[in-house]
Amino acid sequence: MASWHDGLAAPPRVLISPRPSDASARGNVLSLRHPRSGDETGYLFIDGQLQEINWFKERYGSWFLGDYVCEDGGLYYCTPVDPIFIFLPTFEAARMSNGKDPGKFRQLDEILYVEGYPGYQQLMNVSGHHMELVCEVKEVANMKFFRLDDSKVLSWLCCKVHNLKEVFPKLGKNYAAQLEKEQLKEAVQMIREYLKDEPWLALLCKKLQLDTNEINDATTKTNEASFCADSCPAPAPPSEASSLKTLQLFVMSITSELLVCPYRVRRRIVVPNQAKGGQRRSPRWR
Repeated sequence: MASWHDGLAAPPRVLISPRPSDASARGNVLSLRHPRSGDETGYLFIDGQLQEINWFKERYGSWFLGDYVCEDGGLYYCTPVDPIFIFLPTFEAARMSNGKDPGKFRQLDEILYVEGYPGYQQLMNVSGHHMELVCEVKEVANMKFFRLDDSKVLSWLCCKVHNLKEVFPKLGKNYAAQLEKEQLKEAVQMIREYLKDEPWLALLCKKLQLDTNEINDATTKTNEASFCADSCPAPAPPSEASSLKTLQLFVMSITSELLVCPYRVRRRIVVPNQAKGGQRRSPRWR
């Protein structure tokens, strides 16, 4: 009797993702540039929502999927991400501002044409609605033209920081007991993962009266501590000071209904970044 896994071109994978509102919704895996590093990164676009794909693997482990044993115990988890973070570098480059010149207005199809990354075109229907929050928009002959507005971007970032601060008290006593200044730093450190230092992180820190170098140094130390803990033979006990990615996964778990399912990507095979011990990484694609 044939099994469900017979004939698969690649071993099945486990994906944890918020359950779509439409059970029959089919998602697309998109390759987009990471908003901070510019590296090729995997995203899942499903049910009108963009989700960042991350990879996690403990030192030892495997999955039992029905009658199939998946020796690779790694898993992929998807966390919803605001598309504005992803679009910021593209819209920043498209306006071609120079000094005091605010730059040019451009149509969406021009802005979202990124050579080598056709995935941006698939986000055309959601980009305009979101980017109106941070852009000046002009309408000429029923056509809309967009230009990124620094003041609107900064207001939007401050709103993101405030929303994160509101979540922290729900994550445990240590976070709830933090001073407001420390909570502010924590929130900016998380948002930093999706921002380039110039201009957005620098502008945000200036607005909130924070030291940009202090934010960068604190994030580096946190990531190094996470790497050391993940590389230990025996897993370290959970800590509220663990990596920011763990915090993001926890926030997702308390705000979304999760669906665990076997996952396979046609044509493109998901290849985790190789690393020692349990590591969280954005997938490489080939």
